Amino acid sequence: MKGYLGVPIMLGWLLAFPVWSMERPDTLVDNTAQEVLTIIRQDKELRAGNHAKLLDLVEGKILPHFDFNRMTQLAMGKNWSKATPEQRQTLVNEFRTLLVRTYSNALSTYSNHTIKVEPLKGDPASDTLVKTKVIQDGGQQPIPIDYSMEKAGDSWKVYDVTVAGVSLVTNYRSTFDSQVREGGVEKLIKTLSDKNKSLIASDKASDKKAASK
Repeated sequence: MKGYLGVPIMLGWLLAFPVWSMERPDTLVDNTAQEVLTIIRQDKELRAGNHAKLLDLVEGKILPHFDFNRMTQLAMGKNWSKATPEQRQTLVNEFRTLLVRTYSNALSTYSNHTIKVEPLKGDPASDTLVKTKVIQDGGQQPIPIDYSMEKAGDSWKVYDVTVAGVSLVTNYRSTFDSQVREGGVEKLIKTLSDKNKSLIASDKASDKKAASK
């Protein structure tokens, strides 16, 4: 599962996802990035990495506005056609859990960073790219994070994130393809499930240890 965590810099991608409406997507990204950062900065438990509160923040502010079906399909690539409808739904659920558990904890580490959004030129297309930069402390090089979004009815949905030139779905595609080649779609499902169980157990143990102090 090394490939699943092979791009540590992606840990910042959750910060700039907005609560979508039909406003301009670049404005929404900017407004919500500041909102999420403010929430974290004002909450000591979030800054300390409280997993339960971080998950609540992600669930409430971010996840409803992702197209996890499309993200999973893109990550599966040609292997999507090999999965049954039941397997596809399981893959979407497991991939969603993996992304949430892997990246939500990163929110606490970005409280002292700044998000800058590049304004879109003209009216946004139905499929558009919003570019941002994470300005780090200590004069480090800014991290470019680009959001691929599409208009879905009366809302916008995120279907890919590119961090420092590396696409999230493309990065996962290589590891997913490897798992399917080794043991079919069921092998990939089991690998994802095992990884998620490990992450959940680790989070619970960490929260229990913190609560006992």
